[in-house]
Amino acid sequence: MQKTPADIKGIFDFTSLYQRSVGGFAAVILALSAMVGSGIFVLPALASKELYTASGSIEGSYAALWLAYILSGLVVIPGAISKAELSSAMPTSGGAYVYIERTFGPIIGTISGLGLWASFMLKSAFALIGFSAYVIAIEGSLGIEFTDTTAKILAIFILILITAINIRGMGLLKKILTPIILVAVSIVILVAIMAFSNGSAELSRAPLDAAINLMGSTAGWKGLGSASAYVFLAYVGIIKIAAVGEDVVEPERNLPIGMFYSLGIAMFLYAGVSYTLFSVFDGASLGIGDGGYPTKAPMYSLALEVGGSTIAFIIAIFAILTMSGGGLTGLLGASKFPFAMSRDKLLPKELEDTHPKYQTPHRSIYGTSICMGLAIIFLDVATVAKLASGFMLMIFTAVNLCVIIIRRVEQEHTWYQPKYRLKSNRFIQYFGILSSLTLLILMGINALIGAGSAIILGLILYASYGKNHVTNTERPWNTFISKITDNESELMRAVTVFRASDLENNNHLNLREFTAAIRALEWLPNEKDIIRDFFHLLDENNDGVLDIDEFLMVIRTMSAEEE
Repeated sequence: MQKTPADIKGIFDFTSLYQRSVGGFAAVILALSAMVGSGIFVLPALASKELYTASGSIEGSYAALWLAYILSGLVVIPGAISKAELSSAMPTSGGAYVYIERTFGPIIGTISGLGLWASFMLKSAFALIGFSAYVIAIEGSLGIEFTDTTAKILAIFILILITAINIRGMGLLKKILTPIILVAVSIVILVAIMAFSNGSAELSRAPLDAAINLMGSTAGWKGLGSASAYVFLAYVGIIKIAAVGEDVVEPERNLPIGMFYSLGIAMFLYAGVSYTLFSVFDGASLGIGDGGYPTKAPMYSLALEVGGSTIAFIIAIFAILTMSGGGLTGLLGASKFPFAMSRDKLLPKELEDTHPKYQTPHRSIYGTSICMGLAIIFLDVATVAKLASGFMLMIFTAVNLCVIIIRRVEQEHTWYQPKYRLKSNRFIQYFGILSSLTLLILMGINALIGAGSAIILGLILYASYGKNHVTNTERPWNTFISKITDNESELMRAVTVFRASDLENNNHLNLREFTAAIRALEWLPNEKDIIRDFFHLLDENNDGVLDIDEFLMVIRTMSAEEE
């Protein structure tokens, strides 16, 4: 099928189709709602058990969990910096999927999009199931008897509710999440302050001593690495806010605000809650140790010990609300990936259809919601969600690679114009890649199974659908490989000819200069009328000249093909 410049321009056009309504504060709230749920209310005891076991059962090692949360956050920081730059150049729905697809092409894009969708969907299902421990904790006060079946029924009911909210759009979602997150965070901080002020934190030196002890041995560092990998999924809200970039006002400013502020707050809360928890309890009290099974409601136990039954009941209610909010934003973020993939022709076009009234990707939302429901009913969501951490580490690695690659080939890929860029060398990205891969290895075979499964399923999806529909053109990865192998690509050759044909050095070509460049490149038939018609087709603003971006649209059109 013959391509036109308009077909190719759409690949690198990041103009929003939505009315942007998310500001900086709302971006922070959305990111936090995707992080502080299970990360605070469920994971601490489970992750401390992982730390204790992976370190070889070093006595008291579980109390150093606060350090594992900090180490995991440090691994996330390079990815957040890279995402901030990439999102300011590509502020559209799909976030990390879009950055990876535009950099590496549709095959890697399909793998990343499918894996991100599955990871977000499973983590959101885990959030809806995870609060069941808090319902069990207060079932006497509620006058109900709660079983696993009841937990799944309640999770499905809440899933139906949050699906309806997502269909209504971002406005209603912000109104619901803002008070829940603000109150929940405030109460958690209050409980921690009470623990140290009323004398409950009798073991206040234990977490610090445990961290110092672990850092003095190889087994200790192995345990810290394994625990850091375990809690890594608690930080993926950073990706979720980028996934809704098309809804964000002034994305070049507000997306970095949402990422960095929420990451800082989450690291502070995670480390602070963990430190407080093991300043009040020893491992045995939380079911941590040889033969024990860790509690899934650690904040309820902490609040009960520190503030009594009333504070504990309030904590339980907000744990339920906060984790439901995590499911709400998780569904929002997950549904953006099929929507973005459909726009790129990697999934059927029906998934890019928007609701006639609310302008939300309703078919993608419904499809994701159904899959979440099936996961809740039939899968061990907690185990499968853990596997997703491995794939998310690969995504952070790929995002850091995107920045390294695109910066190397910006001269050829002039569409890349980030409005936010940290002025530094690429050391930050290299550190992010190395640390992410280290955590992936420390997670063991299960993480590799999760990541490998996503790769295989992505390849199958591309071969069965995307390959027959997608428009291909030279991506930054192709140009990057050409440069390092000293094998000039068509895009590199085009830039060289553009510079040579720009006789007046004013960074644009008139018709005469364009004709000379085209004949030198032998891109079009030599007839003047054909070249002239193509010139005017590319000159969208009718100023009589073509800048380099307009000029390079010729090679993108010429090299495009239906795979």
